[in-house]
Amino acid sequence: MLPAGREALLVELSSGEHAEAFHAELLRRHARGELPVIREIVPGAQSVLLDGIADRTPQGRERFARELASWRIPPLRRGTGDAVEIPVVYDGPDLAEVATVWGVGVDEVLGIHAGTEFRVAFCGFAPGFGYLTGLPGHLRVPRRATPRTKVPAGAVALAGPYTGVYPRASPGGWQLIGRMPDPGELWDPAREPAALLEPGARVRFVVAGAAGVAE
Repeated sequence: MLPAGREALLVELSSGEHAEAFHAELLRRHARGELPVIREIVPGAQSVLLDGIADRTPQGRERFARELASWRIPPLRRGTGDAVEIPVVYDGPDLAEVATVWGVGVDEVLGIHAGTEFRVAFCGFAPGFGYLTGLPGHLRVPRRATPRTKVPAGAVALAGPYTGVYPRASPGGWQLIGRMPDPGELWDPAREPAALLEPGARVRFVVAGAAGVAE
């Protein structure tokens, strides 16, 4: 438990799954009115930031930290709401390399990826970018040794334990396996909420095409 700025507390967890479970428990208690006033709850890879704590004195944050440390966090429960479906054309330039790392054929990469249910662990990097978990540990892939100076908007990519979809063109070092035909859906400031992917949401990828296959 670390103080952050004048009115926030950064809670560091032992793993990404523990951070997701802690974040889910915070949301449950917040919905039941069992938390003090907090302006924002922001999950990270292995941390959760609690910003805008009502009692911002050192003593107040210390009491709150002790309370949080005493919680028993139940195991992460997968969401039961409808999954966000993202269409993907699997024709990325790194598809063959990912197949090699996984030890499968290129066609099998499509089946494995589209057959996996993902969960948005946290968001960051760019507006609308979600870090999605769900692939088993043995399917982790390394980042590229040399990042690309420009990854196109809509690129579906893998790195480490995560899958992500680039909401806009930007540099990036992830392995590109496909593309979302209409990436504008990922971030729309005129929509509420603006982000299509929010922490805790279930996500499934739907095959919209593949290399050598008409969309």
